[in-house]
Amino acid sequence: MKFRTSLLALVAAAGLAFGAAPAMAEGPIKIGVYLPLTGQNAFGGQLELDGIKLAQQEMPKVLGQEVELVVVDNKSDKVEAGNAVKRLIERDHVNAIIGTYGSSLAMAGGEVAEKGKTPVVGTSCTNPLVTLGKKYYFRVCYIDPWQGSAAATYVYDNLKLKKAAVLMDMTNDYAVGLSAFFERSFKKLGGEVVSKLKYSSGDQDFTAQLTELIRLKPDVVFMPAYFAEGAIIMKQARELGATFRLMGADAMDNPDTIKIGGKAVEGFLHTTFPYDAKKADMGAEAKAFTEAWYKAHPGQDPNVNAALGYNAYYVILDAIKRAGSADQQAITDALAKTKDLPTPLGTLTVNATHDAEMPVGIIEYKNGERVYVTEVSPR
Repeated sequence: MKFRTSLLALVAAAGLAFGAAPAMAEGPIKIGVYLPLTGQNAFGGQLELDGIKLAQQEMPKVLGQEVELVVVDNKSDKVEAGNAVKRLIERDHVNAIIGTYGSSLAMAGGEVAEKGKTPVVGTSCTNPLVTLGKKYYFRVCYIDPWQGSAAATYVYDNLKLKKAAVLMDMTNDYAVGLSAFFERSFKKLGGEVVSKLKYSSGDQDFTAQLTELIRLKPDVVFMPAYFAEGAIIMKQARELGATFRLMGADAMDNPDTIKIGGKAVEGFLHTTFPYDAKKADMGAEAKAFTEAWYKAHPGQDPNVNAALGYNAYYVILDAIKRAGSADQQAITDALAKTKDLPTPLGTLTVNATHDAEMPVGIIEYKNGERVYVTEVSPR
C-alpha cells in the first residue's frame, strides 16, 4: 500500500471524525519552506527540499486547492533564518511553514513564527529548545535528549564500553546539547566521562584535542559534529594513531562522510532516524517512499533527510485536511492532534511538547559502506 494512498485514507477518515467540511477558498494554499540551501548545512537542506518536492508531486492539492511551495534559503545563518521566516509570513502570506535543518536556525526562525502566529513543522532540528514553550512550532523528528541518551545506551549496553570522552563544537547549539545529554545518560548508566574537549565551527586542525584524547585513553569518543568536520576529525585521529571508537549523531548521516573520511571512517558509528533505503524489514510507507525517490532521482540513494522533508509536507497537509481549513490557527490546532499517522519513518504522533517520538537508528561503517545496524531506545 502506497504511503500516499494510506495517508489519504487516514486523513479522509480523520476529516469525518472531526466533522470537517473542506474549505474551498480562492487561490493556492501557500506552504513556506526555509532551509539552508547554501552555506555549511546546504547538503542537508537540499535533501530535505528534494523530499518536500517529491511529496508535493504526489499530493499537489488539498481541500480542492493547489498547494504552492514558497522556498527561501536561510543560508545556514541564524539572522538569515529569522529574516526568511519574517519574509514568508509578512510578504508571502503563507499558511504554514516547513523548516529547518539545523537547530540553531530553527530557534532563530521559531521566535519570528511565534510572533507571527504561523505554524511551522521542523524537519531535523533536534534541540529541545526548538519547541520548548512554543505554541506554533512542531517537528517530525525526535529530540536530542532522546538521541543522546540512545547513543549512550548503545555504547554502554551493546558495545560494553565504559570509559568515554566528548569532543564538541562549542559554538553550535546542536553539538552542545547533544554532548550534555550523552554525558548525563552515560554517567547515569554507570559509565565514566574522562574529558569534555571543545572546538569551534570552521576549525580544520584538531591535533591538540586528539592528542589529549589519546593520552586519556577513552574507549569511545562521542563527537556530535556536522559531516565535514566530523570526517576531518576521523582522518586526523587515525593519522595520529588513535585506537578509541568514534561515535557521532544524525548530522553525520551524509554520503560525503565516506568521500571525505575515506578509510578513516571504518568502524565509525552514528545515530540516525529510523529509515534506511536498504533496511531489511521496511514498512509499506517506507517502501513506497523509496520507490518514488528512485523514480524521481535515478542512481541516487535516498537520505533520511529527504524522508524527513517528505514527512513534514504530508503532516501539514494531513492537518489541513482534518481541520477542513487552511487558516493558520486551524492548522496549528490540528497539528497538535496528529496521531498514528503512517510515514516512511514509522507511525508518527505529535506529543504534548510538539515533538515526534520514535526509535533511534544506529549506523556503522563497515568495509567502506554505511550499514544500518539496529534501532535502540534509551533506558
